[in-house]
Amino acid sequence: MEKEAEQAKKKVVGAKCLFCEGSQQQHVHSRRFFVYIPERCSQDGRTRTTETLTRRTLIWIHSCDNNNQVVGVGSGSTIVYAVDRLAERVRQEKLNIVCVPTSFQARQLILQHGLVLSDLDRHPELDVAIDGADEVDAHLTLIKGGGGCLTQEKIVAGCAKHFIVIADYRKDSKALGQQWKKGVPIEVVPMAYVPVSRRIVQLFGGEANLRMAVSKAGPVVTDNSNFILDWKFVGAQKWKDINCAIKMIPGVVETGLFVGMAERAYFGMEDGNVLMRDAPVN
Repeated sequence: MEKEAEQAKKKVVGAKCLFCEGSQQQHVHSRRFFVYIPERCSQDGRTRTTETLTRRTLIWIHSCDNNNQVVGVGSGSTIVYAVDRLAERVRQEKLNIVCVPTSFQARQLILQHGLVLSDLDRHPELDVAIDGADEVDAHLTLIKGGGGCLTQEKIVAGCAKHFIVIADYRKDSKALGQQWKKGVPIEVVPMAYVPVSRRIVQLFGGEANLRMAVSKAGPVVTDNSNFILDWKFVGAQKWKDINCAIKMIPGVVETGLFVGMAERAYFGMEDGNVLMRDAPVN
């Protein structure tokens, strides 16, 4: 992977990084995506904190053909800053970009930045979907849904020609469960949350708990008016089989397991560099 990345490196003279105004940066070009990677970023001569790295030095990814793209916009903290940079590029370069959101949060971000908002009725096929993740394993299997938007995120990702993940280094794991300790989110029809949680534990062990809201009384309610169970599993699992089995339980809407969907992940490292990983070839 390192050899491939090295061969793909390409200096772009005079190019401006989206994250470091006015500074010349290293840019990496691949066959399908153009990725801006700040080699070194600082503010007022100080090294950025891990939080700032997470928010501001994560790569912005888009297709090589900059214009006339339909982009799936994910949810979460990382996407807030990606959308900000996308809006900046659209204004500066007069790009024709259409955005399809994965959640109410993503929809509001698109509108607030004056980007073109669409949906899957009008654009059922996307050029690329970009989203974060709660955890990414060595095979690019993801846990998503910590923010409660797993179903719409999976639908949008499934409609995209390319699904790209951006996250910070703390989301990178060899195996699921090493970093993310809150379990696998599972969206369920409200009337079925008790039998579903019991059935999951019977089949796979661990514990499945109804996610409770913080700023309201009662459970978290998704954009689809459903509940979320967080299944805290034990040990290594065959995620493709687990995902299929859970989805067969009556009352389950969707799981937060994204298996075989992401083709590439970019991790913003603590030192400001970016680690790229492609999905293994089966």
